[in-house]
Amino acid sequence: MPQPESGGLPQMHATTILMVRKNGRVVIGGDGQVSLGQTIVKGNARKVRRLAKGAVIGGFAGATADAFTLFERLEAKLEQYPGQLTRACVELTKDWRTDRYLRRLEAMMLVADKDVGLLLSGSGDVLEPEGGVMAIGSGGNFALAAARALEDSAHDAEDIVRRALGIAAEICVYTNGNLVIETLEAGSA
Repeated sequence: MPQPESGGLPQMHATTILMVRKNGRVVIGGDGQVSLGQTIVKGNARKVRRLAKGAVIGGFAGATADAFTLFERLEAKLEQYPGQLTRACVELTKDWRTDRYLRRLEAMMLVADKDVGLLLSGSGDVLEPEGGVMAIGSGGNFALAAARALEDSAHDAEDIVRRALGIAAEICVYTNGNLVIETLEAGSA
């Protein structure tokens, strides 16, 4: 049973986001479910999108409005530091930790370009995955375990993301099979 937030309101659970980098491709995928307490509020939310004129892909887990604010801020940082995803993410996370308004945002993000993939959090984390696989959200651990099990198989990155998110949807009640998947090839912009 979900824990109530402050004020006694049910906690919103949202999503599973998975990133896999394999053989020159990086793929981020996410499901579309948003749940409030024990109720599915929306089944087709789009939590994975392209940024920086398509050169960056990102996905979020957490409060939707908060994540959109973070996407907008990241887009601004990417304009300030074009082609420097890591620097843009570090600068965003510094702001996230120090700005009184941003500190209250409840979301996490996975972002990637053709060279690097990162997890961003409000606690100041900018983490690169070990082995090219990382997941966040309610079903993140299920998707991560499935993706790691498939990582050494003949499946390509997109197929691993699809299969792992499918497994997470079978296990996690806050994850569904309505997937949005974005892919970048090495050397693409």
